Amino acid sequence: MSGLSPRDIDYVICATSSPDDLFGDAPSIAHAIGCDSARVAAFDLTAACSGFLFGIVTAGQFLGGGGGGDDGGGKNAIVVGQDALTRWVDWDDRNSCILFGDGAGAMVLTSSSSGGGGGGGGEEAVDDDDEGFGILGYAMHSNGGGYDDLKCNYRGEPKKISTPGEGTVVEDGSYDLMSMNGRKVYSFATREVPTVLEEALERAGMTVDQVDHLLLHQANIRIMEVVAERLGMPMEKVITNLYKYGNTSAASIPLALDEAVRSGRVKKGDVIACAGFGAGLSWGAAILRWG
Repeated sequence: MSGLSPRDIDYVICATSSPDDLFGDAPSIAHAIGCDSARVAAFDLTAACSGFLFGIVTAGQFLGGGGGGDDGGGKNAIVVGQDALTRWVDWDDRNSCILFGDGAGAMVLTSSSSGGGGGGGGEEAVDDDDEGFGILGYAMHSNGGGYDDLKCNYRGEPKKISTPGEGTVVEDGSYDLMSMNGRKVYSFATREVPTVLEEALERAGMTVDQVDHLLLHQANIRIMEVVAERLGMPMEKVITNLYKYGNTSAASIPLALDEAVRSGRVKKGDVIACAGFGAGLSWGAAILRWG
């Protein structure tokens, strides 16, 4: 859709909490699609349901310059959001297992040497009329004090191996099933997401009235309704496909955005207020102008 070749890609950032390889999926993704192995920098980023949002902001920082290379940074990045949380749900817990699905989505971000977007973003593309496209402003936060409310913890089984001395205790590694305190996560999301969106809008120098679409992590339709209400936005502006796929974690934002773009709902020049939130606890927002 971008018209680029895989060999044009400088960065591959994979946002996931359920990688196939514990050491990271991004290098194998870059290789599989034919990126130049001597050029591309590929790595995973883990921020659960906030992962894709954090990933595009991270890519924006690289594309904004200030890094290695003769031009101060790369020109093109792919950000992938992928999760298979059905691997980790407790199928006996009907309060949570019915909520989650598996999916993947990706976005190409391209830098422009002609200058940048708004406060808090990286270097963004600018058209001939100097109307900024890309990430116009963003804000990101986390609070580890709430990590117990949504987690999938490491669980090792101790075993003793023979050594010349007393013996060393090691573990066969595995993870517990995912657990979630739905009430607390709902309260956290409805409290923090409107605030972080307003923060990102302020950094972008924009108001809610200038937003064409509201795109939230697809966790819960009631959360979307409350956030829209608190921002004073009609539900007609909310992009959602939750009813099709459930909560696909880091994949939910790119899945919904892809459908909105392909259907023609999102058009060039539209302003999208985007927010991710979830385990960590983590949350963030970015204001995008689609180009």
